[in-house]
Amino acid sequence: MAKQASIIELQGTIGNITFVKTQDGFRARKAARVSAATIASSAGFQRTRENMAEFGHAGTTGRVLRQAFSILLKNAKGKRVTSRLLKEMMKVVKADTVNPRGLRNVVDGELGFLQGFEFNNSADLKTTLAALYTTSINRATGLMTVNIPALVPTETIKAPEGATHYRVVCGGAEIDFKAETYTADFEESPYLPWTATTAAALSLTANVTPASELPLFLVMGLQFFQEVNGTYYALKTGEFNALSIVKVDA
Repeated sequence: MAKQASIIELQGTIGNITFVKTQDGFRARKAARVSAATIASSAGFQRTRENMAEFGHAGTTGRVLRQAFSILLKNAKGKRVTSRLLKEMMKVVKADTVNPRGLRNVVDGELGFLQGFEFNNSADLKTTLAALYTTSINRATGLMTVNIPALVPTETIKAPEGATHYRVVCGGAEIDFKAETYTADFEESPYLPWTATTAAALSLTANVTPASELPLFLVMGLQFFQEVNGTYYALKTGEFNALSIVKVDA
């Protein structure tokens, strides 16, 4: 291993040279390269293969979940939603107490960990909506429901500057993570004025296959608009729109 003679103490990798700090000072060594074939077959990389398998599974299932609600996601622009959801999916995978390492999966894990996940971390639902709404999933009938009580919009809904109206949206999905398929349904409220006048109670529903044995997810969100001459314009392409997983039945 070569010793660094420069007064500049480097740490990290530049090209194929790695700089490290040891008890004897800073050293430089050639970075080791491991072939894909070695990782795929060597007994020394068994743990690596297991981690890669579970990480890949978490990434795939996160993608399927995002696709199931893509209609709503395009109007709720969150930051790093893919990586944040991957992190939560890994928690779900690691909660699997049935299968060995490398074969743990979300179906045998704890999908309930996803309840409360905010797709838009810049406008989370619990901050945007102060009303005590209720949710339900009836697996037998396939009916998923969001109920919002009567409320005064300016007091219970945190709207961005320039908003004149809002809309409540909900979506329900049954997801087959093994087959990477899903069935989804959506409903949205009419455009509602963001004023100090009490808005009537609201109920939105989504329908999936009755008596489904697949995991069921219910999401709810708020979208904001500015009305000009009868036309409703979205504000900053969804930057202020909240969208959250409000109920999971796995």
